[in-house]
Amino acid sequence: MFAVHAVIMIIVRLWKSPQSDPIGALQLGERVLSDRIVIALDAMGGDRAPEVVVEGANISRERFPNISFLMFGDRSRLKPLVEACPRLAAVTEYRHTTEMVSSEDKPSLALRSARGSSMRLAIEAVRDGEACSVVSAGNTGALMAIAKFVLKTMPGINRPAITSYYPTMRGESCMLDLGANVQCDAENLVQFAVMGEVFARTVLGIEKPTIGLLNVGMESLKGRDEVRQAAAILNETSLPIEFFGFVEGDDIPAGTVDVIVTDGFTGNVALKTAEGMTKLYTSFLRDAFKSSFSAKLGYLFIRRALNNLRQRTDPRLYNGAMLLGLNGIVIKSHGGTDNIGFANAIGVGVDMAQHGFTDKIRQDFEGLSAGQIEQKKAAVT
Repeated sequence: MFAVHAVIMIIVRLWKSPQSDPIGALQLGERVLSDRIVIALDAMGGDRAPEVVVEGANISRERFPNISFLMFGDRSRLKPLVEACPRLAAVTEYRHTTEMVSSEDKPSLALRSARGSSMRLAIEAVRDGEACSVVSAGNTGALMAIAKFVLKTMPGINRPAITSYYPTMRGESCMLDLGANVQCDAENLVQFAVMGEVFARTVLGIEKPTIGLLNVGMESLKGRDEVRQAAAILNETSLPIEFFGFVEGDDIPAGTVDVIVTDGFTGNVALKTAEGMTKLYTSFLRDAFKSSFSAKLGYLFIRRALNNLRQRTDPRLYNGAMLLGLNGIVIKSHGGTDNIGFANAIGVGVDMAQHGFTDKIRQDFEGLSAGQIEQKKAAVT
């Protein structure tokens, strides 16, 4: 009943709102760029590469006039597509390779044998300072493995984490980890909290993000030891972090906090459940409006509101998961996205590069002491 009520309330609110453009609705990265931003693109990664990659880059070029691209892939396939977009061609440099990482490749195999792949070379461009960030729609496991090997984790961070943002009843929030680390200890969760806080400030533009630890209840005695230990550390940290405390599953869509922190197993299950529920209610609405003549007639009156709702929850607007904790900016686009979704993933990479995301994380971690973390963990145990 709560979910149905929420959908109805959103429809009512959107009835009076203007039509929005999917490429600009979230308004991430739409600040004026003062310096040249170079983006490395794994042009052969994804279900519909390289066409979607090139089209997405062309859209991004219109949004961000001061960016340029290094495209890694088969030049014979890329050049005709790029030259059909004159403004894009003027800011694109090709790095030819016919080798690519497929969606079926195991991460360990890709790490050992795909040294000349478009994915590996694009990541190395960030390591070598040729590009500010890399965007790939390729194999997630391979991207994580190669990026961790090439870029290494930042000082003070044990494991990188995958994060992304999503719509809530209050605006936008982010959650991490979404699948990189199935099991996490208290130290990992604390590190995720710091990275998520910086991400929320940098990408979502929230001045003082609130942090919540996902748990089975809000009481201090509930949950696994590592979750309670992480809460104790965050409650007493000297960092300027707004720690809310424990949150539950229904707090995710409610937007109770700006950053949800959890392990990769739980985060991935929560993410896939939310995606499934979105599809379920979309199916329910479609069936409801087809159920009778009066329902079809009613659809004509609220069609505009439903279109606004569809755009508000369009997954393309939230495309672009970030691999946080590395010595470089790595953006993972959904493999099956279209050109608009890929353009939004590029936009996130631009935002993070422009605002010095990795430097901000590094500065915040200087205030964390491993010895203090161990002391707090021992006290809770």
